[in-house]
This record gives sequence, structure tokens and C-alpha cells, in this order.
Amino acid sequence: MKKFFQEIKADIKFKSAGPGQKLTDTAGEKGSKERQSQQASKQPRQDPTNEAQMAAAAALARLEQKQPRSRGPTSQDSIRNQVKKELQAEVTVSGISESSGANVIPEAKEEGSANLSVTGVYFTCPFTGAILRKDQRDAHIKEVINEYADKDPVTASIMKIHTFNRDREKVKSGVDTIAKYLDNIHLHPEEEKYRKIKLQNKVFQERINCLERANEFFRAIGFEKTSLPVPEQEALEEFYVLGEDAQVEKLEQHKVALQNSEPVRAQLARQRRIFKPSPLAAQFDLPGDFFNLTTEELKREQKLRTDPVERLSVLRTKAMREKEEQREMRKYTYTLLQVRFPDGHILQGGHKLLDNSLAFNECGLVPSALLTFTWDAAVMDDIKASGAEQPPGALKPELLATVESLS
Repeated sequence: MKKFFQEIKADIKFKSAGPGQKLTDTAGEKGSKERQSQQASKQPRQDPTNEAQMAAAAALARLEQKQPRSRGPTSQDSIRNQVKKELQAEVTVSGISESSGANVIPEAKEEGSANLSVTGVYFTCPFTGAILRKDQRDAHIKEVINEYADKDPVTASIMKIHTFNRDREKVKSGVDTIAKYLDNIHLHPEEEKYRKIKLQNKVFQERINCLERANEFFRAIGFEKTSLPVPEQEALEEFYVLGEDAQVEKLEQHKVALQNSEPVRAQLARQRRIFKPSPLAAQFDLPGDFFNLTTEELKREQKLRTDPVERLSVLRTKAMREKEEQREMRKYTYTLLQVRFPDGHILQGGHKLLDNSLAFNECGLVPSALLTFTWDAAVMDDIKASGAEQPPGALKPELLATVESLS
């Protein structure tokens, strides 16, 4: 798997126009960005006093004790993150078709979308770093995997099985069955009967043949489709037969890779933005693809959420209200959150709602919400005791360098 990602990264680097520069940037834009970066770096930042540093360290220690430890990244996650980090500094991929997307968020194109809080829902390809619309993401990932299948056909076919088939239970059943076939060959390499798989076999048809690209995996590891005679039957039947030149010693390695692989999915582009203090916070205007609703349903739902008088005019029981609220919550797939910091700056980003995102729904954080960040009282007491006038800034200078006005 690691080799597969490295092959993609190397090929993309070869096709790129130059490290760290987007093809869409003009010379003037590049100079403007460099001047902005230089201006940001010239602004000196006063170092906090020793007392303030001690107070902040004590506060962070308390906060860390309250936070549960998250599961560390898997090796596959580390590979993807490293590839993505390096590719983000590269350029728009020239080796993929024009419909694949670029590394920038497109401008808003919806009617009346001049003041949208976000231009739409976009995703980042874990291979190329390209920014994609919802209707582009699956086709783009398929195209990339197919593009490099000739370099590592076995790994590519494994990724196709896990990525192109959405039913995870069906994938698990098929993968477990394939693993049994390979185990039989690995444990009994001299037994000819284990080197043949009858394609009309009920188990093969129900568990394997129904999986997209499963047959491609068998061909990649050395199986050949052959018509063979069957005892007590006149007609020939089709079998997968392991070729004589197939590398039997690698079947166990292929089986483990097949069992441990995961689907490749485009990640939600959070579209992080930082705004200056503004009274316009919480005035969200979201595009239609932010919901599992049509444009007409969207307008009606937003009106119902902002007009409680209409809701109060209808007499409903508590059970009816709760049922309606749960039904309404399930319509939202994404949420846009803004966090207002003590200095007034507003940090904005998107979030995908998963099946276990009940806390977001129950707290009214869908489809958008403004959260206000305040320092814990104990933290403020420590800071005051240290003689500092205010707590250290929560936002990094490089993030503040991109601040914009909220309109």
C-alpha cells in the first residue's frame, strides 16, 4: 500500500510545473502573497512573561486532563496524511482529466450566492490533493486508481474492491471467502483441486462475483479463466485456474493485504476561514448542496427554523415534537460552525455529520451554529494571579495573517 502511494506521488511530482506554486497563480498574485507573508513576518510579537507562561502551562495541563485520549493514526492514515501534505505544496495535477478538480475552492456560481457563507461542499482527494465537488469525488478517485493500476495491479484491485463496493457487509463476506480459497492453496500447494475455482459455484456467485472488480483481483494474482470438462457432464464449465507461473508464496501476503485494506474516500474540505470581529456572525447563508434537501425544501425548512410563531400555532404533543425534530435533524449531512474567540475573531469551518453525531443534533448545531469560546474561570484566576493582563492569544499568527472581513 505504501509503495502504491509513493508511485502516485512520484508521478505527480514529475508532471507538476514546480514545487509550491499553483498553475492558477499569476506572477502578480505570487508577488502579492510573498509581500503579504513578509509583512506578517515583520510584525513582532511580544513574548509573554514568565508568570504568564507558567499560568498558561498550568491551565493547559488541567484542560488536557479533562480531554479523553484519541486513537492514534494507523499506518495507512500516516501514509495518506504524508502524501497529502506533500502534494498540497505541489500543483494542479496535469495527468488527470480536466473534470478532476484543482487545489482551490471554486467561486460561488449559484443564483443569489454573492454572500454565501461557503460556496458549497467540497472534498479533497487523498491521492492528488485536488478539490472536488460531491458529484466529482467518486469518479475522480476511480480514475486515479485506474490510472496507476498497471504499476501495481494487485494493490490497485484490492483498493477497487474496498472502494468501489459500498456495502461493507457484502465486501467482508466476499473477502473472507476469497481468503479461504487462498488459504487452501497456501496450506496445500501440491493439491491440484485447490488451484481451481468453479465460477458457477453458488458460493462464488453469491459472495464474490457480485463484488465489483473481484475478478480483476483473481487475474492480478495469477488466476486464468479456463473452460474445463466436468465429470458426468457433456458441456464444459468455466473455472479460475491458478497459472503455473503464479507466485504461490505471495498468496498469503495478498490475502493479508486484502483483509486489512480499507476504502479510499475523499475527505471533506473544511474550508477554514478566519474573520475579523463582526456583528454579522451567525447570519448564515448556506448553499443547497449543504443539505439532503431540494432547494424548495431548504427554503421552507430554514423559514420554519427561524419563525417559531408558526410552530407554536399548531398544537402538538411532546412526542410529536420530538419525532419531528429527530426527522428534521436526519436531513442534514453537514454543518457549518463558527467559533468566536475572546478577542472577537471568528474561525469558520465545515464538518460532516456521521451516524454518531447525535451531540451536534441535540445541541442544535445543525445545519449551522455560532459558538462562543471563553476562558475557564480557573484559567483566568491563574492568569490574574500571575500579574498578566490577559490570556495568551488562542489563534496562531499564520492563521491571523489570512484574516478577512465578514460580509
